[in-house]
Amino acid sequence: MISTVQDLAAEALFVSHLQPSQCPSRETVEEAVTAMLLRHGSDGCAAVVAEEFGHHPETAVRRMGWVRDELRNVAFRQLNRV
Repeated sequence: MISTVQDLAAEALFVSHLQPSQCPSRETVEEAVTAMLLRHGSDGCAAVVAEEFGHHPETAVRRMGWVRDELRNVAFRQLNRV
């Protein structure tokens, strides 16, 4: 279950307009994930990710790497906030 939630959050952040250069806060990342899930739904986010990997695989791989790192950082900041 946890990996499913993590995968869903990763797809949603991937399709958001946030960029690594913005150094988004935890709150900004959480808001972006929520907004994309509300806008596209889980299937819509997955479809956009698949399309990007099909059309621009090298760029998509870099972005997904950033997304995964960012979500790990968000989880770490959340744990240390308590």
